[in-house]
Amino acid sequence: MKAKLVLENGSCFEGIPIGAHGEKIGEVILNTAVVGYQEMLTDPANAGKILVLTYPLIGNYGTAKKFNESKKCHVEALVIKENSRMYSNWQAQDSFDNFLKKEKVVAVSEIDTRTLAVHIRDNGEMLGIISAKETDEKKLLKKLQAGIKDIKNSYIKDISVKEFTKTEKQSSGPNIGILDLGITNSLIRQLETMACPRAAGKAFGDAQPNFSRRGCGITLLPYNTDADKISKSQFDGLIISNGPEDDEAIPLVAETIKKLLGKIPILGISTGHEIIALALGGKLKKMNLGHRGVNYPVLPATDRQAGKAPDSFKGEITVQNHSFIVDENSIKNRKDIEITLCNVNDNSIEEMESKRLKFISTQYYPVSPGFDEVNEVFMRFLKIIKTKI
Repeated sequence: MKAKLVLENGSCFEGIPIGAHGEKIGEVILNTAVVGYQEMLTDPANAGKILVLTYPLIGNYGTAKKFNESKKCHVEALVIKENSRMYSNWQAQDSFDNFLKKEKVVAVSEIDTRTLAVHIRDNGEMLGIISAKETDEKKLLKKLQAGIKDIKNSYIKDISVKEFTKTEKQSSGPNIGILDLGITNSLIRQLETMACPRAAGKAFGDAQPNFSRRGCGITLLPYNTDADKISKSQFDGLIISNGPEDDEAIPLVAETIKKLLGKIPILGISTGHEIIALALGGKLKKMNLGHRGVNYPVLPATDRQAGKAPDSFKGEITVQNHSFIVDENSIKNRKDIEITLCNVNDNSIEEMESKRLKFISTQYYPVSPGFDEVNEVFMRFLKIIKTKI
């Protein structure tokens, strides 16, 4: 049995169906990560996308519930090169193929993903259709063209919690509200386990603060929670989570954040970073090829501006999953904003901060460095809200 992927420019790629058999339309995106296929499939930011994994062998370490980033898979469909016949990992609970079938993910293997990746890189991200039902390329292209008008761009309202929801873990740390646009489990775990200063200990600004592993109290908020309700809830800080981009809910969220800037400490993550830029009066630009992978280098904007020699750079490697970036020209007149990190490859804004407006925003995902450690961005965010602890 054959399956086909047809792009809106007429290009066609042939493979064999795996997972659930069906027909799906969505924007075709690439992710270059070597591992993390389960995390990518369950990341709400990928809702509605046809995800292409460029690493050739997928499924070799199986799947386990603990690696889910949300309650279900959000991708529209999946494209891979080779589906591993066997898996081996001490944490594995099931095979990748069974995972796809249980989650009803339409997927195609044996696609020449190297050629497909080069094609997307050279021509830009575009819409596509995957089918294990119809194999006639012309008919599939007509279906794609006819279906473009019906493509959904309202995922956030379905993904977000419907009411104020506290996480189960008890904490005596700061009380954080998360505007849920598609928050991932791994980011919540960091907040729940991070070290916070003891109430009777030294302040964050001291050289040797006294730390206790207390974590933060987390409350998930519906995406359409208004600014007054957030203010009256007396959170110590607010996080705008990652989630689907170019969604019809984003202008509403940006208006809410516009009213809260400077009134409550805010951390924006990925889509949350873009929303803060919009709330500041900035604009977004769509990239020809999004940043999606685990190896994107960033460095301090001051190093770039100072024109330092490459051997003096001290940067970081980041995890990213986005197709839009902040237009730097649209915020250049804001004297109260500091661009703190830029992408090494294209100089796009990776991080912004404002002491006056009490926010930090990151285009990248502030993932854990490993061994249950917490990304330093969250610790910097806690410094902003230290007076409320």
